[in-house]
Amino acid sequence: MQIGVPAETQAGESRVAVTPEAARRPLLIGVPKETAALEKRVATVPEVVEKLVKLGFRVAVESGAGDAANFSDDTYRAAGAQVVPTAAELWAMSDIVFKVRAPSPQEVGLLREGTTLVGFIWPAQNPELMQQLAARKATVLAIDSLPRQLSRAQKMDALTSMAGISGYRAVIEAANAFGRFFNGQITAAGKIPPAKVFIAGAGVAGLAAIGTAANLGAIVRANDTRAEVADQVVSLGGEFVKVDYEEEGSGGGGYAKVMSEGFQQAQREMYAKQAREVDIIITTALIPGKPAPKLITADMVRTMKPGSVIVDMAAEQGGNCELTEPNQAVVKHGVTIIGYTDLASRLAKQSSTLYATNLFRLAEELCKTKDGVIDVNMDDDALRGLTVVKEGNITWPPPPPKLPAAAPAKPSAAAVAAPKGHGHGSSEPMSAKSLAIVFGVGALLFLLVGMYAPASFLSHFTVFVLACFVGYMVIWNVTPSLHTPLMSVTNAISSIIAIGALVQIAPPLTGAGGADRPNLLILGLAVLALALTAVNMFGGFAVTRRMLAMFRK
Repeated sequence: MQIGVPAETQAGESRVAVTPEAARRPLLIGVPKETAALEKRVATVPEVVEKLVKLGFRVAVESGAGDAANFSDDTYRAAGAQVVPTAAELWAMSDIVFKVRAPSPQEVGLLREGTTLVGFIWPAQNPELMQQLAARKATVLAIDSLPRQLSRAQKMDALTSMAGISGYRAVIEAANAFGRFFNGQITAAGKIPPAKVFIAGAGVAGLAAIGTAANLGAIVRANDTRAEVADQVVSLGGEFVKVDYEEEGSGGGGYAKVMSEGFQQAQREMYAKQAREVDIIITTALIPGKPAPKLITADMVRTMKPGSVIVDMAAEQGGNCELTEPNQAVVKHGVTIIGYTDLASRLAKQSSTLYATNLFRLAEELCKTKDGVIDVNMDDDALRGLTVVKEGNITWPPPPPKLPAAAPAKPSAAAVAAPKGHGHGSSEPMSAKSLAIVFGVGALLFLLVGMYAPASFLSHFTVFVLACFVGYMVIWNVTPSLHTPLMSVTNAISSIIAIGALVQIAPPLTGAGGADRPNLLILGLAVLALALTAVNMFGGFAVTRRMLAMFRK
């Protein structure tokens, strides 16, 4: 269905005929100023406004909407947006509304019937809001309901964007509240040990926190119920702390599942041990639609060293620590417990830019014709998952997305093992009798070559065999260093070719001052081989240098 002008007029008014041209007019995207407490983000930024205009949309922004994120009204005007003085005027004129936080009851009252609303809605936690939006005949796309398991939906995944920023900011808040350096130092005044940081949960936010803390020089430990994230933790410079209890913790949509009581008991014991040892704890455990699990008890807080810090990233849903107070930083039992719920908003410019980009990618999916008219295609799995209200009808929860069929399982090693014996598929070593026959045939061939071949051929053949053996041993025993194994092998081969070409170009002097010079064909081939191997070798080193430069700061 393509959304143009409102389908209905006010009660008692005459119905106006909608021409095809009017139905296809470019829609107006309105961006109001966020009214939620502590919220500094804005749903679009000037850079993205230009891209939305190129898609055919018109854009209007409420005056002051971007001030808290350092985007002035003038920058929006320069990008092609209209700046509207009041929220009421903006909501009344908008065909599509881009928001960050879910609308308040007052904002729902300003929502024009038939408007499309895009933002964080959290339909499971806000059933009353869903009913209010349905009553306004709105179409609502909840960016938090995106099917994250769809690979093509990742460009629209605002949850991931915001979680990465929150994880980074959590470490910054912890460092601000912590009483000393993260990295260890040895100074004239004494030795400073590195801080020890434990991160509960290695999702997107947890991984961002691990990388940030490790880059600051801390000793980082992390835990997650999903065993498959252990390699990711190690790759970022952390140590994965395993719970001494075997249970798979992967849930749907990239989230962890609720674990059994036995696992939770073993997990609590591990957390209690970490609380006694570390200086900083950052908790990220949260399952959408459920209260945050209590991972850090009051008794664990009492055992922590004075001056320690806990950053509870699940504070908005009740917190992972029993002593967390939402939106507050409190000190209890000598431990600073930070329960800020606006971590992403504390980096408002960065988070607004990423969120605006996510919404722009969604707009691209909605407006593939680039004419400023959207099509909420309910046959598209990504759009179907996002759409929680369609023209006043609640469509949440969506059906499971149609995932691609799983690849057929590889046959087990026992199934593909070659049968015993000496057939073509046998992997057993050759018997002594067969080995003797092979060597006998080889010796006979060498004897025939020695008896009947010219002396010059025999000498060249001997050099060829020795060169093959020596070349094989040289090439395959090269240890890769700053190279991939393939590049190391190709460089070794190139070196041998270069040596052979140099021998042909400059043969040893013979006779009284004379020299045996190769003919022009051999000389030309040698020069060409030398040039090609030089390009290969120096090109390999150039590529390696560029790869290493990517990891330099």
